Order: sequence, then C-alpha cells, then structure tokens
Amino acid sequence: MPSPIIPILLAGGAGTRLWPVSRDALPKQFLPLVGDRSTYQETLLRVQDPMFGPPIVITGPNFHFFARRQAEDVGVEATVVIEPLRRDSGPAIAAATAVALKRDPDAVVLALAADHIILDVSQFRATCLAGREAAEAGSIVTFGIKPTEPKTSYGYILPGAAIGKSGVHAVKSFVEKPDAATAARYVRDGYLWNSGNFLFRADVLLSELARLEPAMAEAIEAAVAKASTDLGFLRLQPEAFARAPLKSIDYAVMEKTDRAAVVAGDFRWSDIGSWDALFDITPHDAAGNVLHGPVVTMDASGCVVHSDGRLTAVVGVNDLVVVSTSDAVMVIPRARSQEVRELVAKLKAAKRPEATDHKRVHRPWGYYESIDMGERFQVKRIVVIPGGVLSLQKHRHRAEHWVVVRGTAEVTIGDTIQAVHENESVYIPIGSVHRLANQGKIPLELIEVQTGSYLGEDDIERIEDIYKRS
Repeated sequence: MPSPIIPILLAGGAGTRLWPVSRDALPKQFLPLVGDRSTYQETLLRVQDPMFGPPIVITGPNFHFFARRQAEDVGVEATVVIEPLRRDSGPAIAAATAVALKRDPDAVVLALAADHIILDVSQFRATCLAGREAAEAGSIVTFGIKPTEPKTSYGYILPGAAIGKSGVHAVKSFVEKPDAATAARYVRDGYLWNSGNFLFRADVLLSELARLEPAMAEAIEAAVAKASTDLGFLRLQPEAFARAPLKSIDYAVMEKTDRAAVVAGDFRWSDIGSWDALFDITPHDAAGNVLHGPVVTMDASGCVVHSDGRLTAVVGVNDLVVVSTSDAVMVIPRARSQEVRELVAKLKAAKRPEATDHKRVHRPWGYYESIDMGERFQVKRIVVIPGGVLSLQKHRHRAEHWVVVRGTAEVTIGDTIQAVHENESVYIPIGSVHRLANQGKIPLELIEVQTGSYLGEDDIERIEDIYKRS
C-alpha cells in the first residue's frame, strides 16, 4: 500500500487585494471570508483523509502561533515551519518539501495554497488520486481548472500529450495573465487556469530545483539542515534562507522543467485574489448581492457588502464593493477591485497604520483590541486563551487598571500572586513588575485602562517570556 501523500500548506502570504479585511498583520488565509472557518482551516480539513498524512504548514514569524492555534481548533495536528522572511513560493515549497523528505524518503507531496477556496472536496480528492500515478513516475503535476469564463487575473496552462490513462497530460506551455481578448482565445482553445497547487515526489522537485535554480537549492538545503526546534516549531536558519532568490515556484521550476504535467480539476475553485473573485464563488441573495455581517440593502444589486461588526446599509447602488471594519471603510466599483493593491500601496506611502495593522492585535497568548484613546489614557479589551501567559514585564510611563469581565485572572505584581475573579479589579502602578495569566479552561476577558504620559507598545520591558519574544 502506498504511503500517504504529505500535504504542505503555504500560509505566509499577505493578501492585500482584500484590504481592509486582510492586512499584513493578519492576512486573508486566517480569516473566515466564506463561512465560519478560515480558508486555512478549510484547507487543513480538506486533507483530513486516509490518503493524506499529517500536514506541514510553512508560515512567517508573525503567524506561527496563530497557525498552530487555528489547526488545533479544528482538531488537526500540523508540523509548523517558520520561514524567517518572505521569499515567494519557490523557497517556501522547497523548504517544506525538504522537511517532508526527511519524514519519508519516498514522500509524495501535495503543495497547497492556504488561501484558496475549493467547494467540492470529493472531486478535489479524486483529482489528487488521478495525479498520483504520474507524480510517482516522476512528473511534477499541477492542478489545472477548467475555465468558466475568460479571466484575466489567472495564468493559463495548455495541456499536451496524455500521460497514462488517468487524465494527466504533459504541459505544452505555461502563459502569464493575458488581456481579455487573449483570455477568450485561451478558453476556446482548451487552456486551463493555473491553480498554483502541485503534486510531486519530494526528491524529484528538489533535484529539479538543484538543476534549474542551484542558488535557491543550496540556500534551502542549508536553511533546513541548520533549522532549530523552538517551542514545538521548526525554525529555518535565517541567514541561509535569506540567500534564496525571491522567486515563485512557477518561475523557478514549472516554466523550465521538462517534467511538468497537468491534471484537470473538476471542482469549483478560487484563489480569492480580489473582492470580485469572492463575489464569483459565494452564494448571492435574491438581488445578486454577496452579504457578510450586519448588512441591510435596499434597491441594490450585484454588490459585495462586507461588515466586520457595525451595521452597514447600502441603498440604490449596483456592482459595488463596500467593506466596513472598525477602523476603515472602502467603497469601490466591483470591476475595479484589482486596484485595491494600488490603494494599499498609497496608504502605506502615507504611513497610515490602517494599511497594515488591525485594531485587534493577535499575540501568542490571545489578542488585545483598542476601544478608546485620548490624552494620557487608553482603553483596551484583552482576551487570554486558556493556558495563555503574558510576559513578566514593567512599564516606565504608564499605570494599568484591569477589570475582569469573564474568567479568572492570575495576576503577579512584584512578589505577590493573586486570583482576580469576574467583577473584580486590580491596579498595576507605574514601574511594577507584573504578569497576567489564564490558568482556567475558558477564555479570560478583561478591560484594561492605561493612564500615563506615554502609552506606546514599545513601553514594555520584558523580563521573562515563555514565548521567547525579544
């Protein structure tokens, strides 16, 4: 019986075209854009089947705790690999593949983007089975999607001669994102969308990388060989990984190799690369709108209206994207949704914090969210997950008042440790060494009121931290 396919999930992207919901601080793969689970969680569940082994997740240094927590929330135990910096999909896939090869020298690997939506799980798994024989024989199989329309936001693949009898074909050509007229011709001529998901033998992919991109191969081999285990994560060696050229797997391998093959996936798929793509794959209401959150429409059609909490109402408009979050509102014609990336670049150039950061800031122990701020005060909501422990720390410029509204807080102030229950409060004077922990079985929620001359996050002097943050 063949060994299980090892899935690797790429979970380090930014997803700026789905701003203001997706931002650098928490990108789209970790967000519930369709349904109650994130696309990352849905991808993990898609490979929960006897034909797959335990997954390997590769993500950035700001998301590894979050990635592990979201996996645990859906009952999946994953190996989480930390890439020290973003080097595109080529180095990421290569590093995760090298980790898979250490697990199994005969490993067949399935490389998946964690931010894609696939609605037909059984057809997806059937496509994996169809491509496995060709992958075991030495092909690097990509999943092509039968186009539903001439999209200009996807690359295209032209299938060539058949390989075996399972519906796999050699790749005749890869082509980049075309203009509208060329895309229409590609659809007529039998091209497939390039989904960016791959199935291959680990040793084949790495040998092709060594042949076609020796500098990348050398850097990745060193980064994995010198990787360290840190709090249950595998941390790639930073200096070696940084030497890898910044290049996608398509440019590094797929467009050059003579081993490229394609199998047509008969499942509904989207890379949700824009709000317009989300419109294409999400159920519509009777007026043809895609609605999320507390939204009211009147005489509106063809719109995407997404609210993260506040009531959002649209009247008498058509074909718009309206996105409302706690700190930003965006309104844009749906046909121009690809331009959100340029909008984010403009916001970054203006040094607007909303371009990259959410009001809710996630930490290994949970999250905090700013509620109000004024001269010499700030109010935050803090949620600590069961078992979460903040660093032992002190502040030079602010005092803090904590009011527990749910759960029980274990509070350290100096040499004293006390339990603070619901409807109780505690005061942390300026300069006091203190710590907050949740030793209970439910999330701890509290309201923090900061007062002082300076309230920035850099006024934290960490003395001890179980998460090893500097």
